[in-house]
Amino acid sequence: MSKRTMILSAGSSQLRKRAAIVTATLGATALLGAGAAVAADGTPGNAVAPKTVAASVQAQAQAQAKAAEQAKQAAAQAKQAAAKKAASWIDPVQTYKLSAGFGLGGSHWSHKHSGQDFAVPLGTNVMAAHTGVVVKAGGNGAGDGPAYGNAIVIKHSDGKFSQYAHLSRIDVHVGQTVTTGQHIALSGNTGNSTGPHLHFEIRNTPNYGSAVNPVDFLHSVGVKV
Repeated sequence: MSKRTMILSAGSSQLRKRAAIVTATLGATALLGAGAAVAADGTPGNAVAPKTVAASVQAQAQAQAKAAEQAKQAAAQAKQAAAKKAASWIDPVQTYKLSAGFGLGGSHWSHKHSGQDFAVPLGTNVMAAHTGVVVKAGGNGAGDGPAYGNAIVIKHSDGKFSQYAHLSRIDVHVGQTVTTGQHIALSGNTGNSTGPHLHFEIRNTPNYGSAVNPVDFLHSVGVKV
């Protein structure tokens, strides 16, 4: 072997060694990079493991299901409350003082007083005491006589009738369905009245002469008058 050949062979050997070192270095770098990638995907380090991600998704799904169930329950409760309100009785006016009571005698009435008077200012909101259908509405006591002034009579599903008299304005009509608490009129001083108030009756029929004590009746259905 010539001297030149030996030099070339030695040079090739050195190049192969350097190439091997470079290859090994690149491999190590690649391995380190792969390790970093794995760490980012959820192995030890600051990343989240696949099992942890799955648990988080499941927890979110459970929270959403719970929220949906709570919303469903809230809607059901609201529906029950609305149904309960529709089935309940209330006072026909909100703020009042009781004045002339049922069965009271005196010169103001040709017969004993047939209802309960609620002393309120002129123009007070008058509400339906219970859900029902308007069967009378108008002047002349809605057919019961001029002493009542402007009046309304509502028929209820339990067979009772409520009457509202001495009104200054009527805001419903015969045949109209009204709900508990719905505005139906404004209080007044029409008919045989000595001052602004609402005359309120509970009747067994739509007509005069069938009234019962309205305060006793309201008490019996849970209304504190």
